[in-house]
Amino acid sequence: MASKKNNRRRRRGLFIAEIIILVVLSVALFAAVWVSHKLSLVNYDTDFDRSRVKTSTEYNAAGNNYNYPSVTPTPSQTDSSAVAQTGDTQTTEAQTQDAQTTDTQVAEATVATPEPTPEPTPDVVAQLGLPGIQTFALVGIDTRQYGSEGSQNSDTMMVCVINHNDKSIKLASLYRDTFLNVGTDYYGNPDYYFKANAAYNLGGPEQFLTMLNLNFDLDITQYATVDFRALAYCIELLGGLDIDLTYEELVHVNNYNVETAANCDLPYVEVVCPDDPNFFGAATRTFHLNGTQAVSYARIRYTDGYDFRRASRQRLVLQLLKEKAKQADIFTLNSVLEQILPYVTTNIDAGTILALAPTVVTYSLTSEDQIGFPQVHVQDNGYITGTDCVLPVTLWYNAAKLHQFLYPGYDYWPSDTVSYYSAVIAEMTGYGDAQIPAAEAVYDDAAIPAYTDMSTVYGAVIGDPNYGYYDENGNWIYW
Repeated sequence: MASKKNNRRRRRGLFIAEIIILVVLSVALFAAVWVSHKLSLVNYDTDFDRSRVKTSTEYNAAGNNYNYPSVTPTPSQTDSSAVAQTGDTQTTEAQTQDAQTTDTQVAEATVATPEPTPEPTPDVVAQLGLPGIQTFALVGIDTRQYGSEGSQNSDTMMVCVINHNDKSIKLASLYRDTFLNVGTDYYGNPDYYFKANAAYNLGGPEQFLTMLNLNFDLDITQYATVDFRALAYCIELLGGLDIDLTYEELVHVNNYNVETAANCDLPYVEVVCPDDPNFFGAATRTFHLNGTQAVSYARIRYTDGYDFRRASRQRLVLQLLKEKAKQADIFTLNSVLEQILPYVTTNIDAGTILALAPTVVTYSLTSEDQIGFPQVHVQDNGYITGTDCVLPVTLWYNAAKLHQFLYPGYDYWPSDTVSYYSAVIAEMTGYGDAQIPAAEAVYDDAAIPAYTDMSTVYGAVIGDPNYGYYDENGNWIYW
């Protein structure tokens, strides 16, 4: 009798174990199908040609060095501590006046000869060799307006560093009008110096990545291009963003949004100006913006700060979006992925995307982890280079500052390639080492003014059915 009871218990235990295994396998199968479906929505760049991408380490190690003018080097390029101490530079008024050059009278550039550069190693120049650190390029474009993805300038350009050691994310926005060596021109001629956003148009993601790598000593081979419609849909599904606006920005948001809403096939909704006599000038108020309104905010260029503040706005939107994603439930995130992945093109493999997914949500991204670059620059209104652009002062100096921000704690010395590009830009523009103090003293007005009183938020109320609708897939879209 006892033997029969023991047998029944064993059979019952085996049955329960089989059920548990079956459930686990079913969940795993469902998860695999779900993941496979999501990743199938991404546009993988099967035409990407890795051989066309030059990384800094590969290019400099292959002996692609240049000869320099025989002139006396200046302290800022022979003393590496000068780069680290840039924040403490004190410039007198007389020094600033002597260092500045006007748009109509450009002083002849003084080009410094860098000290011999040590052989590049993964620990010095290459990000490929930094343990626990991944670097990617992010590009924002508008295919709806301009047609095919490879036939237009990049609207937004960012370097994203994911540091698994301290669980942080850093973003550096390259100002779209930065004057750099963008590679070959429209006629196939090499070493074309022009606005950075032209590189993507000239040679697709391969030439864009090469431009980043050779001008700033980076080793980026992976990128993601996102159509701005994906950003609008993502913000809609996450319920909108609370953003501070000046009156001038509010007017621009409404103007930009006419086109943005039309391109996204979403209804235009005006941001209503509050009846507040103190809302003018630099004063701001907090508004709840829907997807197309927030994207329109990120596209504004014609206010104080111009492209510099525009880049700050873009990073702010991404930071707020990341915070909203942290708070979203799995069903909302599922809807977000369904909407935005078809508008993403990348050469990042599925395995890497899966590994990165949790880090994007859980790793920290603060305002201190974001910058625009080049950090030391002057604005050219076309009198120097013939086009409106941002001049790095100098490229050598800015490359060093960028590495200090992206990879703190790692030794870095600009390569011969960066030194040469920097010398050429200095000769072409008249902004060399002598002009660094004056350029550092320039206030670019990139900071975003913030509203201190958050008790009132103007705009749509989350969950109010008057501010949304269901799309054809049954997903709730906030206006």
